[in-house]
Amino acid sequence: MTNADPHRGQPVLAAGATLDQARSAVVCIHGRGAGAEDILGVAEALALPELAYLAPEAAGSVWYPESFRVPTARNQPWLDSALGVVGYLLDYLSGKGIPPERVALLGFSQGACLALEYAARNPRRYLAVVGLSGGLIGDDVELGQHAGDLAGTPVFLGCSDVDYYIPKERVERTAEALRALGADVTARLYPGMAHTVNEDELEEARGLLMPPSS
Repeated sequence: MTNADPHRGQPVLAAGATLDQARSAVVCIHGRGAGAEDILGVAEALALPELAYLAPEAAGSVWYPESFRVPTARNQPWLDSALGVVGYLLDYLSGKGIPPERVALLGFSQGACLALEYAARNPRRYLAVVGLSGGLIGDDVELGQHAGDLAGTPVFLGCSDVDYYIPKERVERTAEALRALGADVTARLYPGMAHTVNEDELEEARGLLMPPSS
């Protein structure tokens, strides 16, 4: 870890199938104040042992220090470092024979924001992107300034309609921005839900991670 790249060299936990046997892989990104083991609990709840799961650990359990809705400059260098971790893992998986179109990005809360932002900044076909209680990163001016083609990547956004941390308007604007990048987006707001993951979200994720035609 360095001041300029705080997440560099942090642990990455693995679960599920081995990379040489996995049909696909999922990069699982934990939320603020949590850790890799927490998000692997979500992976376990998916009950898809055919997949390989990689879960990076944030330095100090925080991917970036401030709100995801402030100008991105205020979250540097932590944000670029965090995005670099995701990019490193995708390159690593490609080197193991699992290209991006067989890799899903899945995150909860701050991890969801990071997964969505990485996909928007690096648009191409992914297996899926699953953002649980999150949205694109940046202030209102920055939102939707990405360019490129997600090539029909299926994206699921699930969040409470009264989430204290994630305004429903940001979820809706994130859906619009990702559709403009060519993603196939499903966004679902759950009335009165806490800042958590529910069974309907898990079922939606299962359908994207193990599509019937694959």
